[in-house]
Amino acid sequence: MRKLIFITLVFFFSTSFSWANEEENPIEILFPKADFLNEYTARIPFKVVDQLIVVEAEFLNQKGNFIIDTGSERLVLNKVHFPKGQRLTRKKGETTGVTRIIDQPYERKLSEFILHNFNLKNKKSDVIDLSHIEKSKKMHLLGIIGYNILKDYEVFIDLYLNQITLSRVDKNGDKLDTKVYAETIMDSLDFQLRRHTIVVSGFVNDKKVRFALDTGAEFNQLNKNSHQKILEKFRPMKRLSMIGAGNKKIRVLAGKLYGFRLNDRIGVGPMYTIVTNLRKMNEAYGTSVDGVLGFEFLKYKRTIINYKKEKLYFMKSPIFSP
Repeated sequence: MRKLIFITLVFFFSTSFSWANEEENPIEILFPKADFLNEYTARIPFKVVDQLIVVEAEFLNQKGNFIIDTGSERLVLNKVHFPKGQRLTRKKGETTGVTRIIDQPYERKLSEFILHNFNLKNKKSDVIDLSHIEKSKKMHLLGIIGYNILKDYEVFIDLYLNQITLSRVDKNGDKLDTKVYAETIMDSLDFQLRRHTIVVSGFVNDKKVRFALDTGAEFNQLNKNSHQKILEKFRPMKRLSMIGAGNKKIRVLAGKLYGFRLNDRIGVGPMYTIVTNLRKMNEAYGTSVDGVLGFEFLKYKRTIINYKKEKLYFMKSPIFSP
């Protein structure tokens, strides 16, 4: 039986709604396993579920899981667990993000959202049916934590220790807690923030490329319409069936991408990658990219994201004794 893989790349592209009553009590999300170092910094352990970064949380009197997803524009709540409970008013516009299989999303305005003791005022969440992800990943999925929550922090994603560190920053991106990391930062890289998308420049076979950094991407992805010199560095291994938009099966070519580097100092690879059409992905990201760096990149690079400074930092990795 041919293996099917769900990709959590969902395109929100339909009518959204606003809650009519915006005067709500503060809404709090709790991370029962987190270590709160002080009022500005929290270390939250995560588990990896099919190459997705998942944290345990309590939210609106429910216990479950949230996916950490830099490619999602907003906080996303699973409509299965948070059904409509108040009169909704229609809102014009579209919603974008990385979970791309959507059924009539609507919007809830949170007058005050509390990340434990971190207050985030006037946040919005999309309420979407995520049951397809919940079933395929076999977990109780409450939602997805995206850009509009993460942007107020410096975010350290550590796949060596399986923990995410959130440290509050000021308007300039400077950490309010100056003693967050015991480890050494080895390198840094500027990125461009295109709407909510982190875009890094790099090279494959000396051809310049632009890749989105997306913690919600289970697989690295490369545009099948890339320059031939780029595709020459891709070594195909097999074809996979994946579930794409509208639960339609799509066939993709899977293999390894060699020779990717961010600059003269920072190289990575080879990385498992799929080759596919990124047109819909580009629409969701709000910019054109040649590929996506996801879990496969993050497992090699202990990465810190600072949205305000538009900068990535790479932490020193442990040296293992033979």
